[in-house]
Amino acid sequence: MLQKREKVLLLRTFHGRTLRIVREHYLRPSVPCNSQLCPQPATCHNDGKLLSSDVTHYMVPDWKVVQDYLEILEFPELKGIVFMQTACQAVQRQRGRRQYNKLRNLLKDARHDCVLFANEFQQSCYLPRERGESMEKWQSRSIYNAAAWYYHHCQHRMPIVMVTEDEEAIQQYGSETEGVFVISFKNYLDNFWPDLKAAHELCESILQSRRERENESQESHGKEYPEHVPLEVLEAGIKSGRYIQGTLNVNKHRAQMEAFVRLQGASSKDSDLISDILIHGMKARNRSIHGDVVVVELLPKSEWKGRTAALGESDGDDRAPGEAPSEPMPTGRVVGILQKNWRDYVVTFPSIEEVQSQGKNAQKILVTPWDYRIPKIRISTQQAEALQDFRVVVRIDSWESTSMYPNGHFVRVLGRIGDLEGEIATILVENSISVVPFSEAQMCEMPVNTPENPWKVSSQEERERKDLRKTHLVFSIDPSGCEDVDDTLSVRALDNGNLELGVHIADVTHFVAPHSYIDIEARTRATTYYLADRRYDMLPAILSADVCSLLGGVDRYAVSVMWELDKTSYEIKKVWYGRTIIRSAYKLFYEAAQDLLDGNFSVVKDIPELKDLEERSRQAKLEELVWAIRKLTDIARHIRAKRDRCGALELEGVEVRIQLDEKKNIHDLIPKQPLEVHETVAECMILANHWVAKKIWESFPHQALLRRHPPPHQEFFSELRECAKAKGFFIDTRSNKALADSLDNANDPNDPIVNKLLRSMATQAMSNALYFSTGSCAEEEFHHYGLALDKYTHFTSPIRRYSDIIVHRLLMAAISKDKKMEIKENLFSNKDLEELCRHINNRNRAAQHSQKQSTELFQCMYFKDKDPETEERCISDGVIYSIRTNGVLVFIPRFGIKGAAYLRNKDGLVISCGPDGHSEWKPGSLQRFQNKITSTTTGGESVTFHLFDHVTVRISVQTSRCHSDTIRLEIISSKPHMTPDTELFQQSSLLLKSDLVKEVTRSVEEAQLAQEVEVNITEDYQKYCQTKGRSLYTLLEEIRDLALLDVSNSYGI
Repeated sequence: MLQKREKVLLLRTFHGRTLRIVREHYLRPSVPCNSQLCPQPATCHNDGKLLSSDVTHYMVPDWKVVQDYLEILEFPELKGIVFMQTACQAVQRQRGRRQYNKLRNLLKDARHDCVLFANEFQQSCYLPRERGESMEKWQSRSIYNAAAWYYHHCQHRMPIVMVTEDEEAIQQYGSETEGVFVISFKNYLDNFWPDLKAAHELCESILQSRRERENESQESHGKEYPEHVPLEVLEAGIKSGRYIQGTLNVNKHRAQMEAFVRLQGASSKDSDLISDILIHGMKARNRSIHGDVVVVELLPKSEWKGRTAALGESDGDDRAPGEAPSEPMPTGRVVGILQKNWRDYVVTFPSIEEVQSQGKNAQKILVTPWDYRIPKIRISTQQAEALQDFRVVVRIDSWESTSMYPNGHFVRVLGRIGDLEGEIATILVENSISVVPFSEAQMCEMPVNTPENPWKVSSQEERERKDLRKTHLVFSIDPSGCEDVDDTLSVRALDNGNLELGVHIADVTHFVAPHSYIDIEARTRATTYYLADRRYDMLPAILSADVCSLLGGVDRYAVSVMWELDKTSYEIKKVWYGRTIIRSAYKLFYEAAQDLLDGNFSVVKDIPELKDLEERSRQAKLEELVWAIRKLTDIARHIRAKRDRCGALELEGVEVRIQLDEKKNIHDLIPKQPLEVHETVAECMILANHWVAKKIWESFPHQALLRRHPPPHQEFFSELRECAKAKGFFIDTRSNKALADSLDNANDPNDPIVNKLLRSMATQAMSNALYFSTGSCAEEEFHHYGLALDKYTHFTSPIRRYSDIIVHRLLMAAISKDKKMEIKENLFSNKDLEELCRHINNRNRAAQHSQKQSTELFQCMYFKDKDPETEERCISDGVIYSIRTNGVLVFIPRFGIKGAAYLRNKDGLVISCGPDGHSEWKPGSLQRFQNKITSTTTGGESVTFHLFDHVTVRISVQTSRCHSDTIRLEIISSKPHMTPDTELFQQSSLLLKSDLVKEVTRSVEEAQLAQEVEVNITEDYQKYCQTKGRSLYTLLEEIRDLALLDVSNSYGI
């Protein structure tokens, strides 16, 4: 029987008035207690994660403990934790969404022995707040009352320890209930976990940080920054238009001076501004940190400034005379912060000399974040000297107006500076990527497939699925050596003369149930993360490389889309969607499929399914397979031509083939020539994604997950147009069709790199494609600009993308809806789906950034030990692709590197080139034009560098103790670099990037052996259930422009 109560809430309006709201609150006689000791599990409805009974006590943290010590409560060693609803809501109200989401993820994580107890909905636990009682006292009283109830509910079989920072609560409740103990958090660690050193160190770090904040607030410092405007005033100002809301983006190479606020929400729609707002200097930034959602007040136009057009080399790089900023742009100052998006930061401690120079109080240390965009952080520690050679994780606690720097605390050590594993760990932390092992609970949900107990198709699934094993010639076409096959194809002639085309995708959702432990983990990861030398899977290998992999000659579950096509025009007559059972007949590699397409049948000996057959049978099967490949290619040509007519773009990308060693570790990245079968497979996948998108949108118009690619802003194409103009080409950017045609025509027969760079610039001008919920966008915004399709989604890679798992569930629900059957799938509401899409988009960006950073790491480690003066590989040909006021940006085809080459050095000297082209530094000046830059010495010598000129550059590494190393380029000759091997210029950078990976990995291993460090990498990866090396079925499907890494943002352009 429910009991009705009323809750009174006092809320503030935009105009600062207090509003009294009364809400109905219903109490239940029982709510899930989520304990294995529950005497009445059926009554409590315990159907989720349960607290272990194999512990000495249950721990109940007070609201203040949850707020201040959550990162210690995340330690897996701490078991049997009961989070009360009252404490969780206090975190949500006082610490914001980011901290609350961390708490939610902790509760969902099967690796952590902790549960949520909804004490405010349980009749015996609910306590109304008394008149005059403070919120803090009521929260502590409610949590203690719930802890006592929990002890009695478990029939006194498990002691309860409530931990709190409230001394009065310890005195009041400490001896009130036998079996329920109330102690401070520090006492709890001292008494129950004396040997958990990391927890004690972290606790001391947090306490020290708190003491520092309290001392600061008591001291009468002068204000370093203005106070933030109260929240209600900010909200009213945003509504009235006085203030503007947006996200702070700090310029990496001018972190002290330049930041920009990107408009969002109502601000972007209602404002007349068409550009970002410049925030000039740290004072104007007013304690906001990169990524924060801030509120800005525009300055008078007379105070507006422009962004710098020069290449920036360091944070405090002063502009030389004549390097004027660009046109003034809207400039403002931060008046408040709506949402602090603080995260874990990797930092470096100062050297001993720097510590000594910081003054008398050496316990307060200024540490330097790895990310240039984050200000120095002040922490209190006595370990500064011991940690100076390590990368360390810290968290920011506060930034008071009286302090020049934010205050934070030490969390953990990552690894030594310069060590490969330590630097990889840094990249993961900086991108908020968690690669913890799959838990036992998650692995228990996985199917079994062993020689003793092989996986097989169930009789029930045979009844419910369409069986294609005997009727369809199904095969896959993948990179050589691929073991992770998530898509297969089929084509056959029907009795009526028409054709049937089929795309069959691994049925991952059959094995990953909604809201299961593995589903929650996959949702949190959202994608598989690919780094230069390894990958971290979204799903365990038993699924991704075994039971869900559509290997040849074995039965597998699939989700299929099959179209009936007109036999001559290939127009689609009808389409069928559904679950199927398939047995792939052939597992072809791209090169073998292309040979068969071209009529080169000598490749048959390399096709395992054909080579051992007797001659007549082999010939018949070969004819059948060749017919299917040729027919698929014909169909793909038709589909591509249709998209081309609508304006589909072909932008610069790199295709590679992966070569593995016996242990399935990456051995080489070999550039593959563009083959027609690549496009054949890609077009079939795009077709499937397009038709699935249409289907799920028709069935669920307000809660379907689609992928849109907005048209780019025309101003972003200005550099592309100017660069093309320098070569005599006209680039029409008014539509995707016009752009595609223009790029096709912009070919320099004497220099193929020109078209490559123009396509790369077009790619950089594009907006990012994004997942979204159809209920949150108007239908005209669904369009995919790059693919020229009105609706598009991702359906074909559910092994490595969580978006595809959601789409599979939507498709299954749509099929059930068509059959008027009950929809078994738990579909997300529009609001929940939009939140999930934001999470997936965020994780995709993290995956792209980490991949780019790891590639740059290997490039630097490869060149670091080479003498740029004598090493042949450090001298290379480069192509100028952008002009700046003090230098140029150069692309090196041989290594796929983009970087800045300065024409004026720090001493103010400019580059001068003699008759033989070789350069030296002399006094002089630079003059920049639209498509060229001229360096003139005081002696009258001059040299001009034009767009797309080939120059000789020297590659070296600029080392940094606190940040990542960077590639440094220096022009040593104004003439192209001539190599004995004329083909070297034509090689893709990826071949050489594989050399980087192999050589750097080998040198690291040799260094480890020299130090007698025994690290069993294989065992480590087995422990973490991750894969070393790359999956072959998709290795670089998501990677675009790997050989043309963009540095426009990195160099302050």
